[in-house]
Amino acid sequence: MLDHAMRMGAPAGGGTRPRVRAILPVLAAAALVAVLLLPPAPATAGCGGVQSARAKKKVNPGGKAPLAIGDSVMLLAIPELSRAGYQVNARGCRQWAEGMGVIRFFKRHHRLPHLVVVALGADWVITGHDIRQALHVLGKRRVLGLVVPRELGGGTSHDAVAVVNGWRTHEKRVVLLNWVSYSRGHGSWFQPDGLHLTFKGAARFARLLGMAVPYAKTGAFPQGAHYPR
Repeated sequence: MLDHAMRMGAPAGGGTRPRVRAILPVLAAAALVAVLLLPPAPATAGCGGVQSARAKKKVNPGGKAPLAIGDSVMLLAIPELSRAGYQVNARGCRQWAEGMGVIRFFKRHHRLPHLVVVALGADWVITGHDIRQALHVLGKRRVLGLVVPRELGGGTSHDAVAVVNGWRTHEKRVVLLNWVSYSRGHGSWFQPDGLHLTFKGAARFARLLGMAVPYAKTGAFPQGAHYPR
């Protein structure tokens, strides 16, 4: 593609370098859009690429569909989340910093919705600073959904504590989705590692995130809402 663009854009008599420098940023931007907005595809070995889906249900009439950002735990739940009204962006091995990059990308392109749900923590750590940073990027007029993460083996860690504390500190703008509490005692929802989902678990994960959908509408704020109640 780049060679073709160079040939099509080269001025008579040579001198292609200025044209190349002009084209490269455009191609890079197009590649980034393609990566972030890829349609759903089967998970690949290792971390894999970005998996995404558009919302198949309107839960914010006249506005943008809520955005769910996740890691490998979310992959199997993508179809269910799409049917629940979410636009979804997930990738295996995703850490918090990459999730923030997705939020910034949507904001930069004026596509950031009122509700953004973040389900990360399986591949690194979550801190209070991370949550404050996410709220800062979202701005005061948007809602952050935080999923309390399980860890490998099925337990919890300081990540879960940081998420709950973040909700308590910012409960007017944060809706808490306590996956640890909701999934407790349901071994059939998980693969043998106690972290990744079975098809049944994916349906329940999507059902939990669906409880936050009322806050997808512009102007709706949680005021301390948490699920399950």
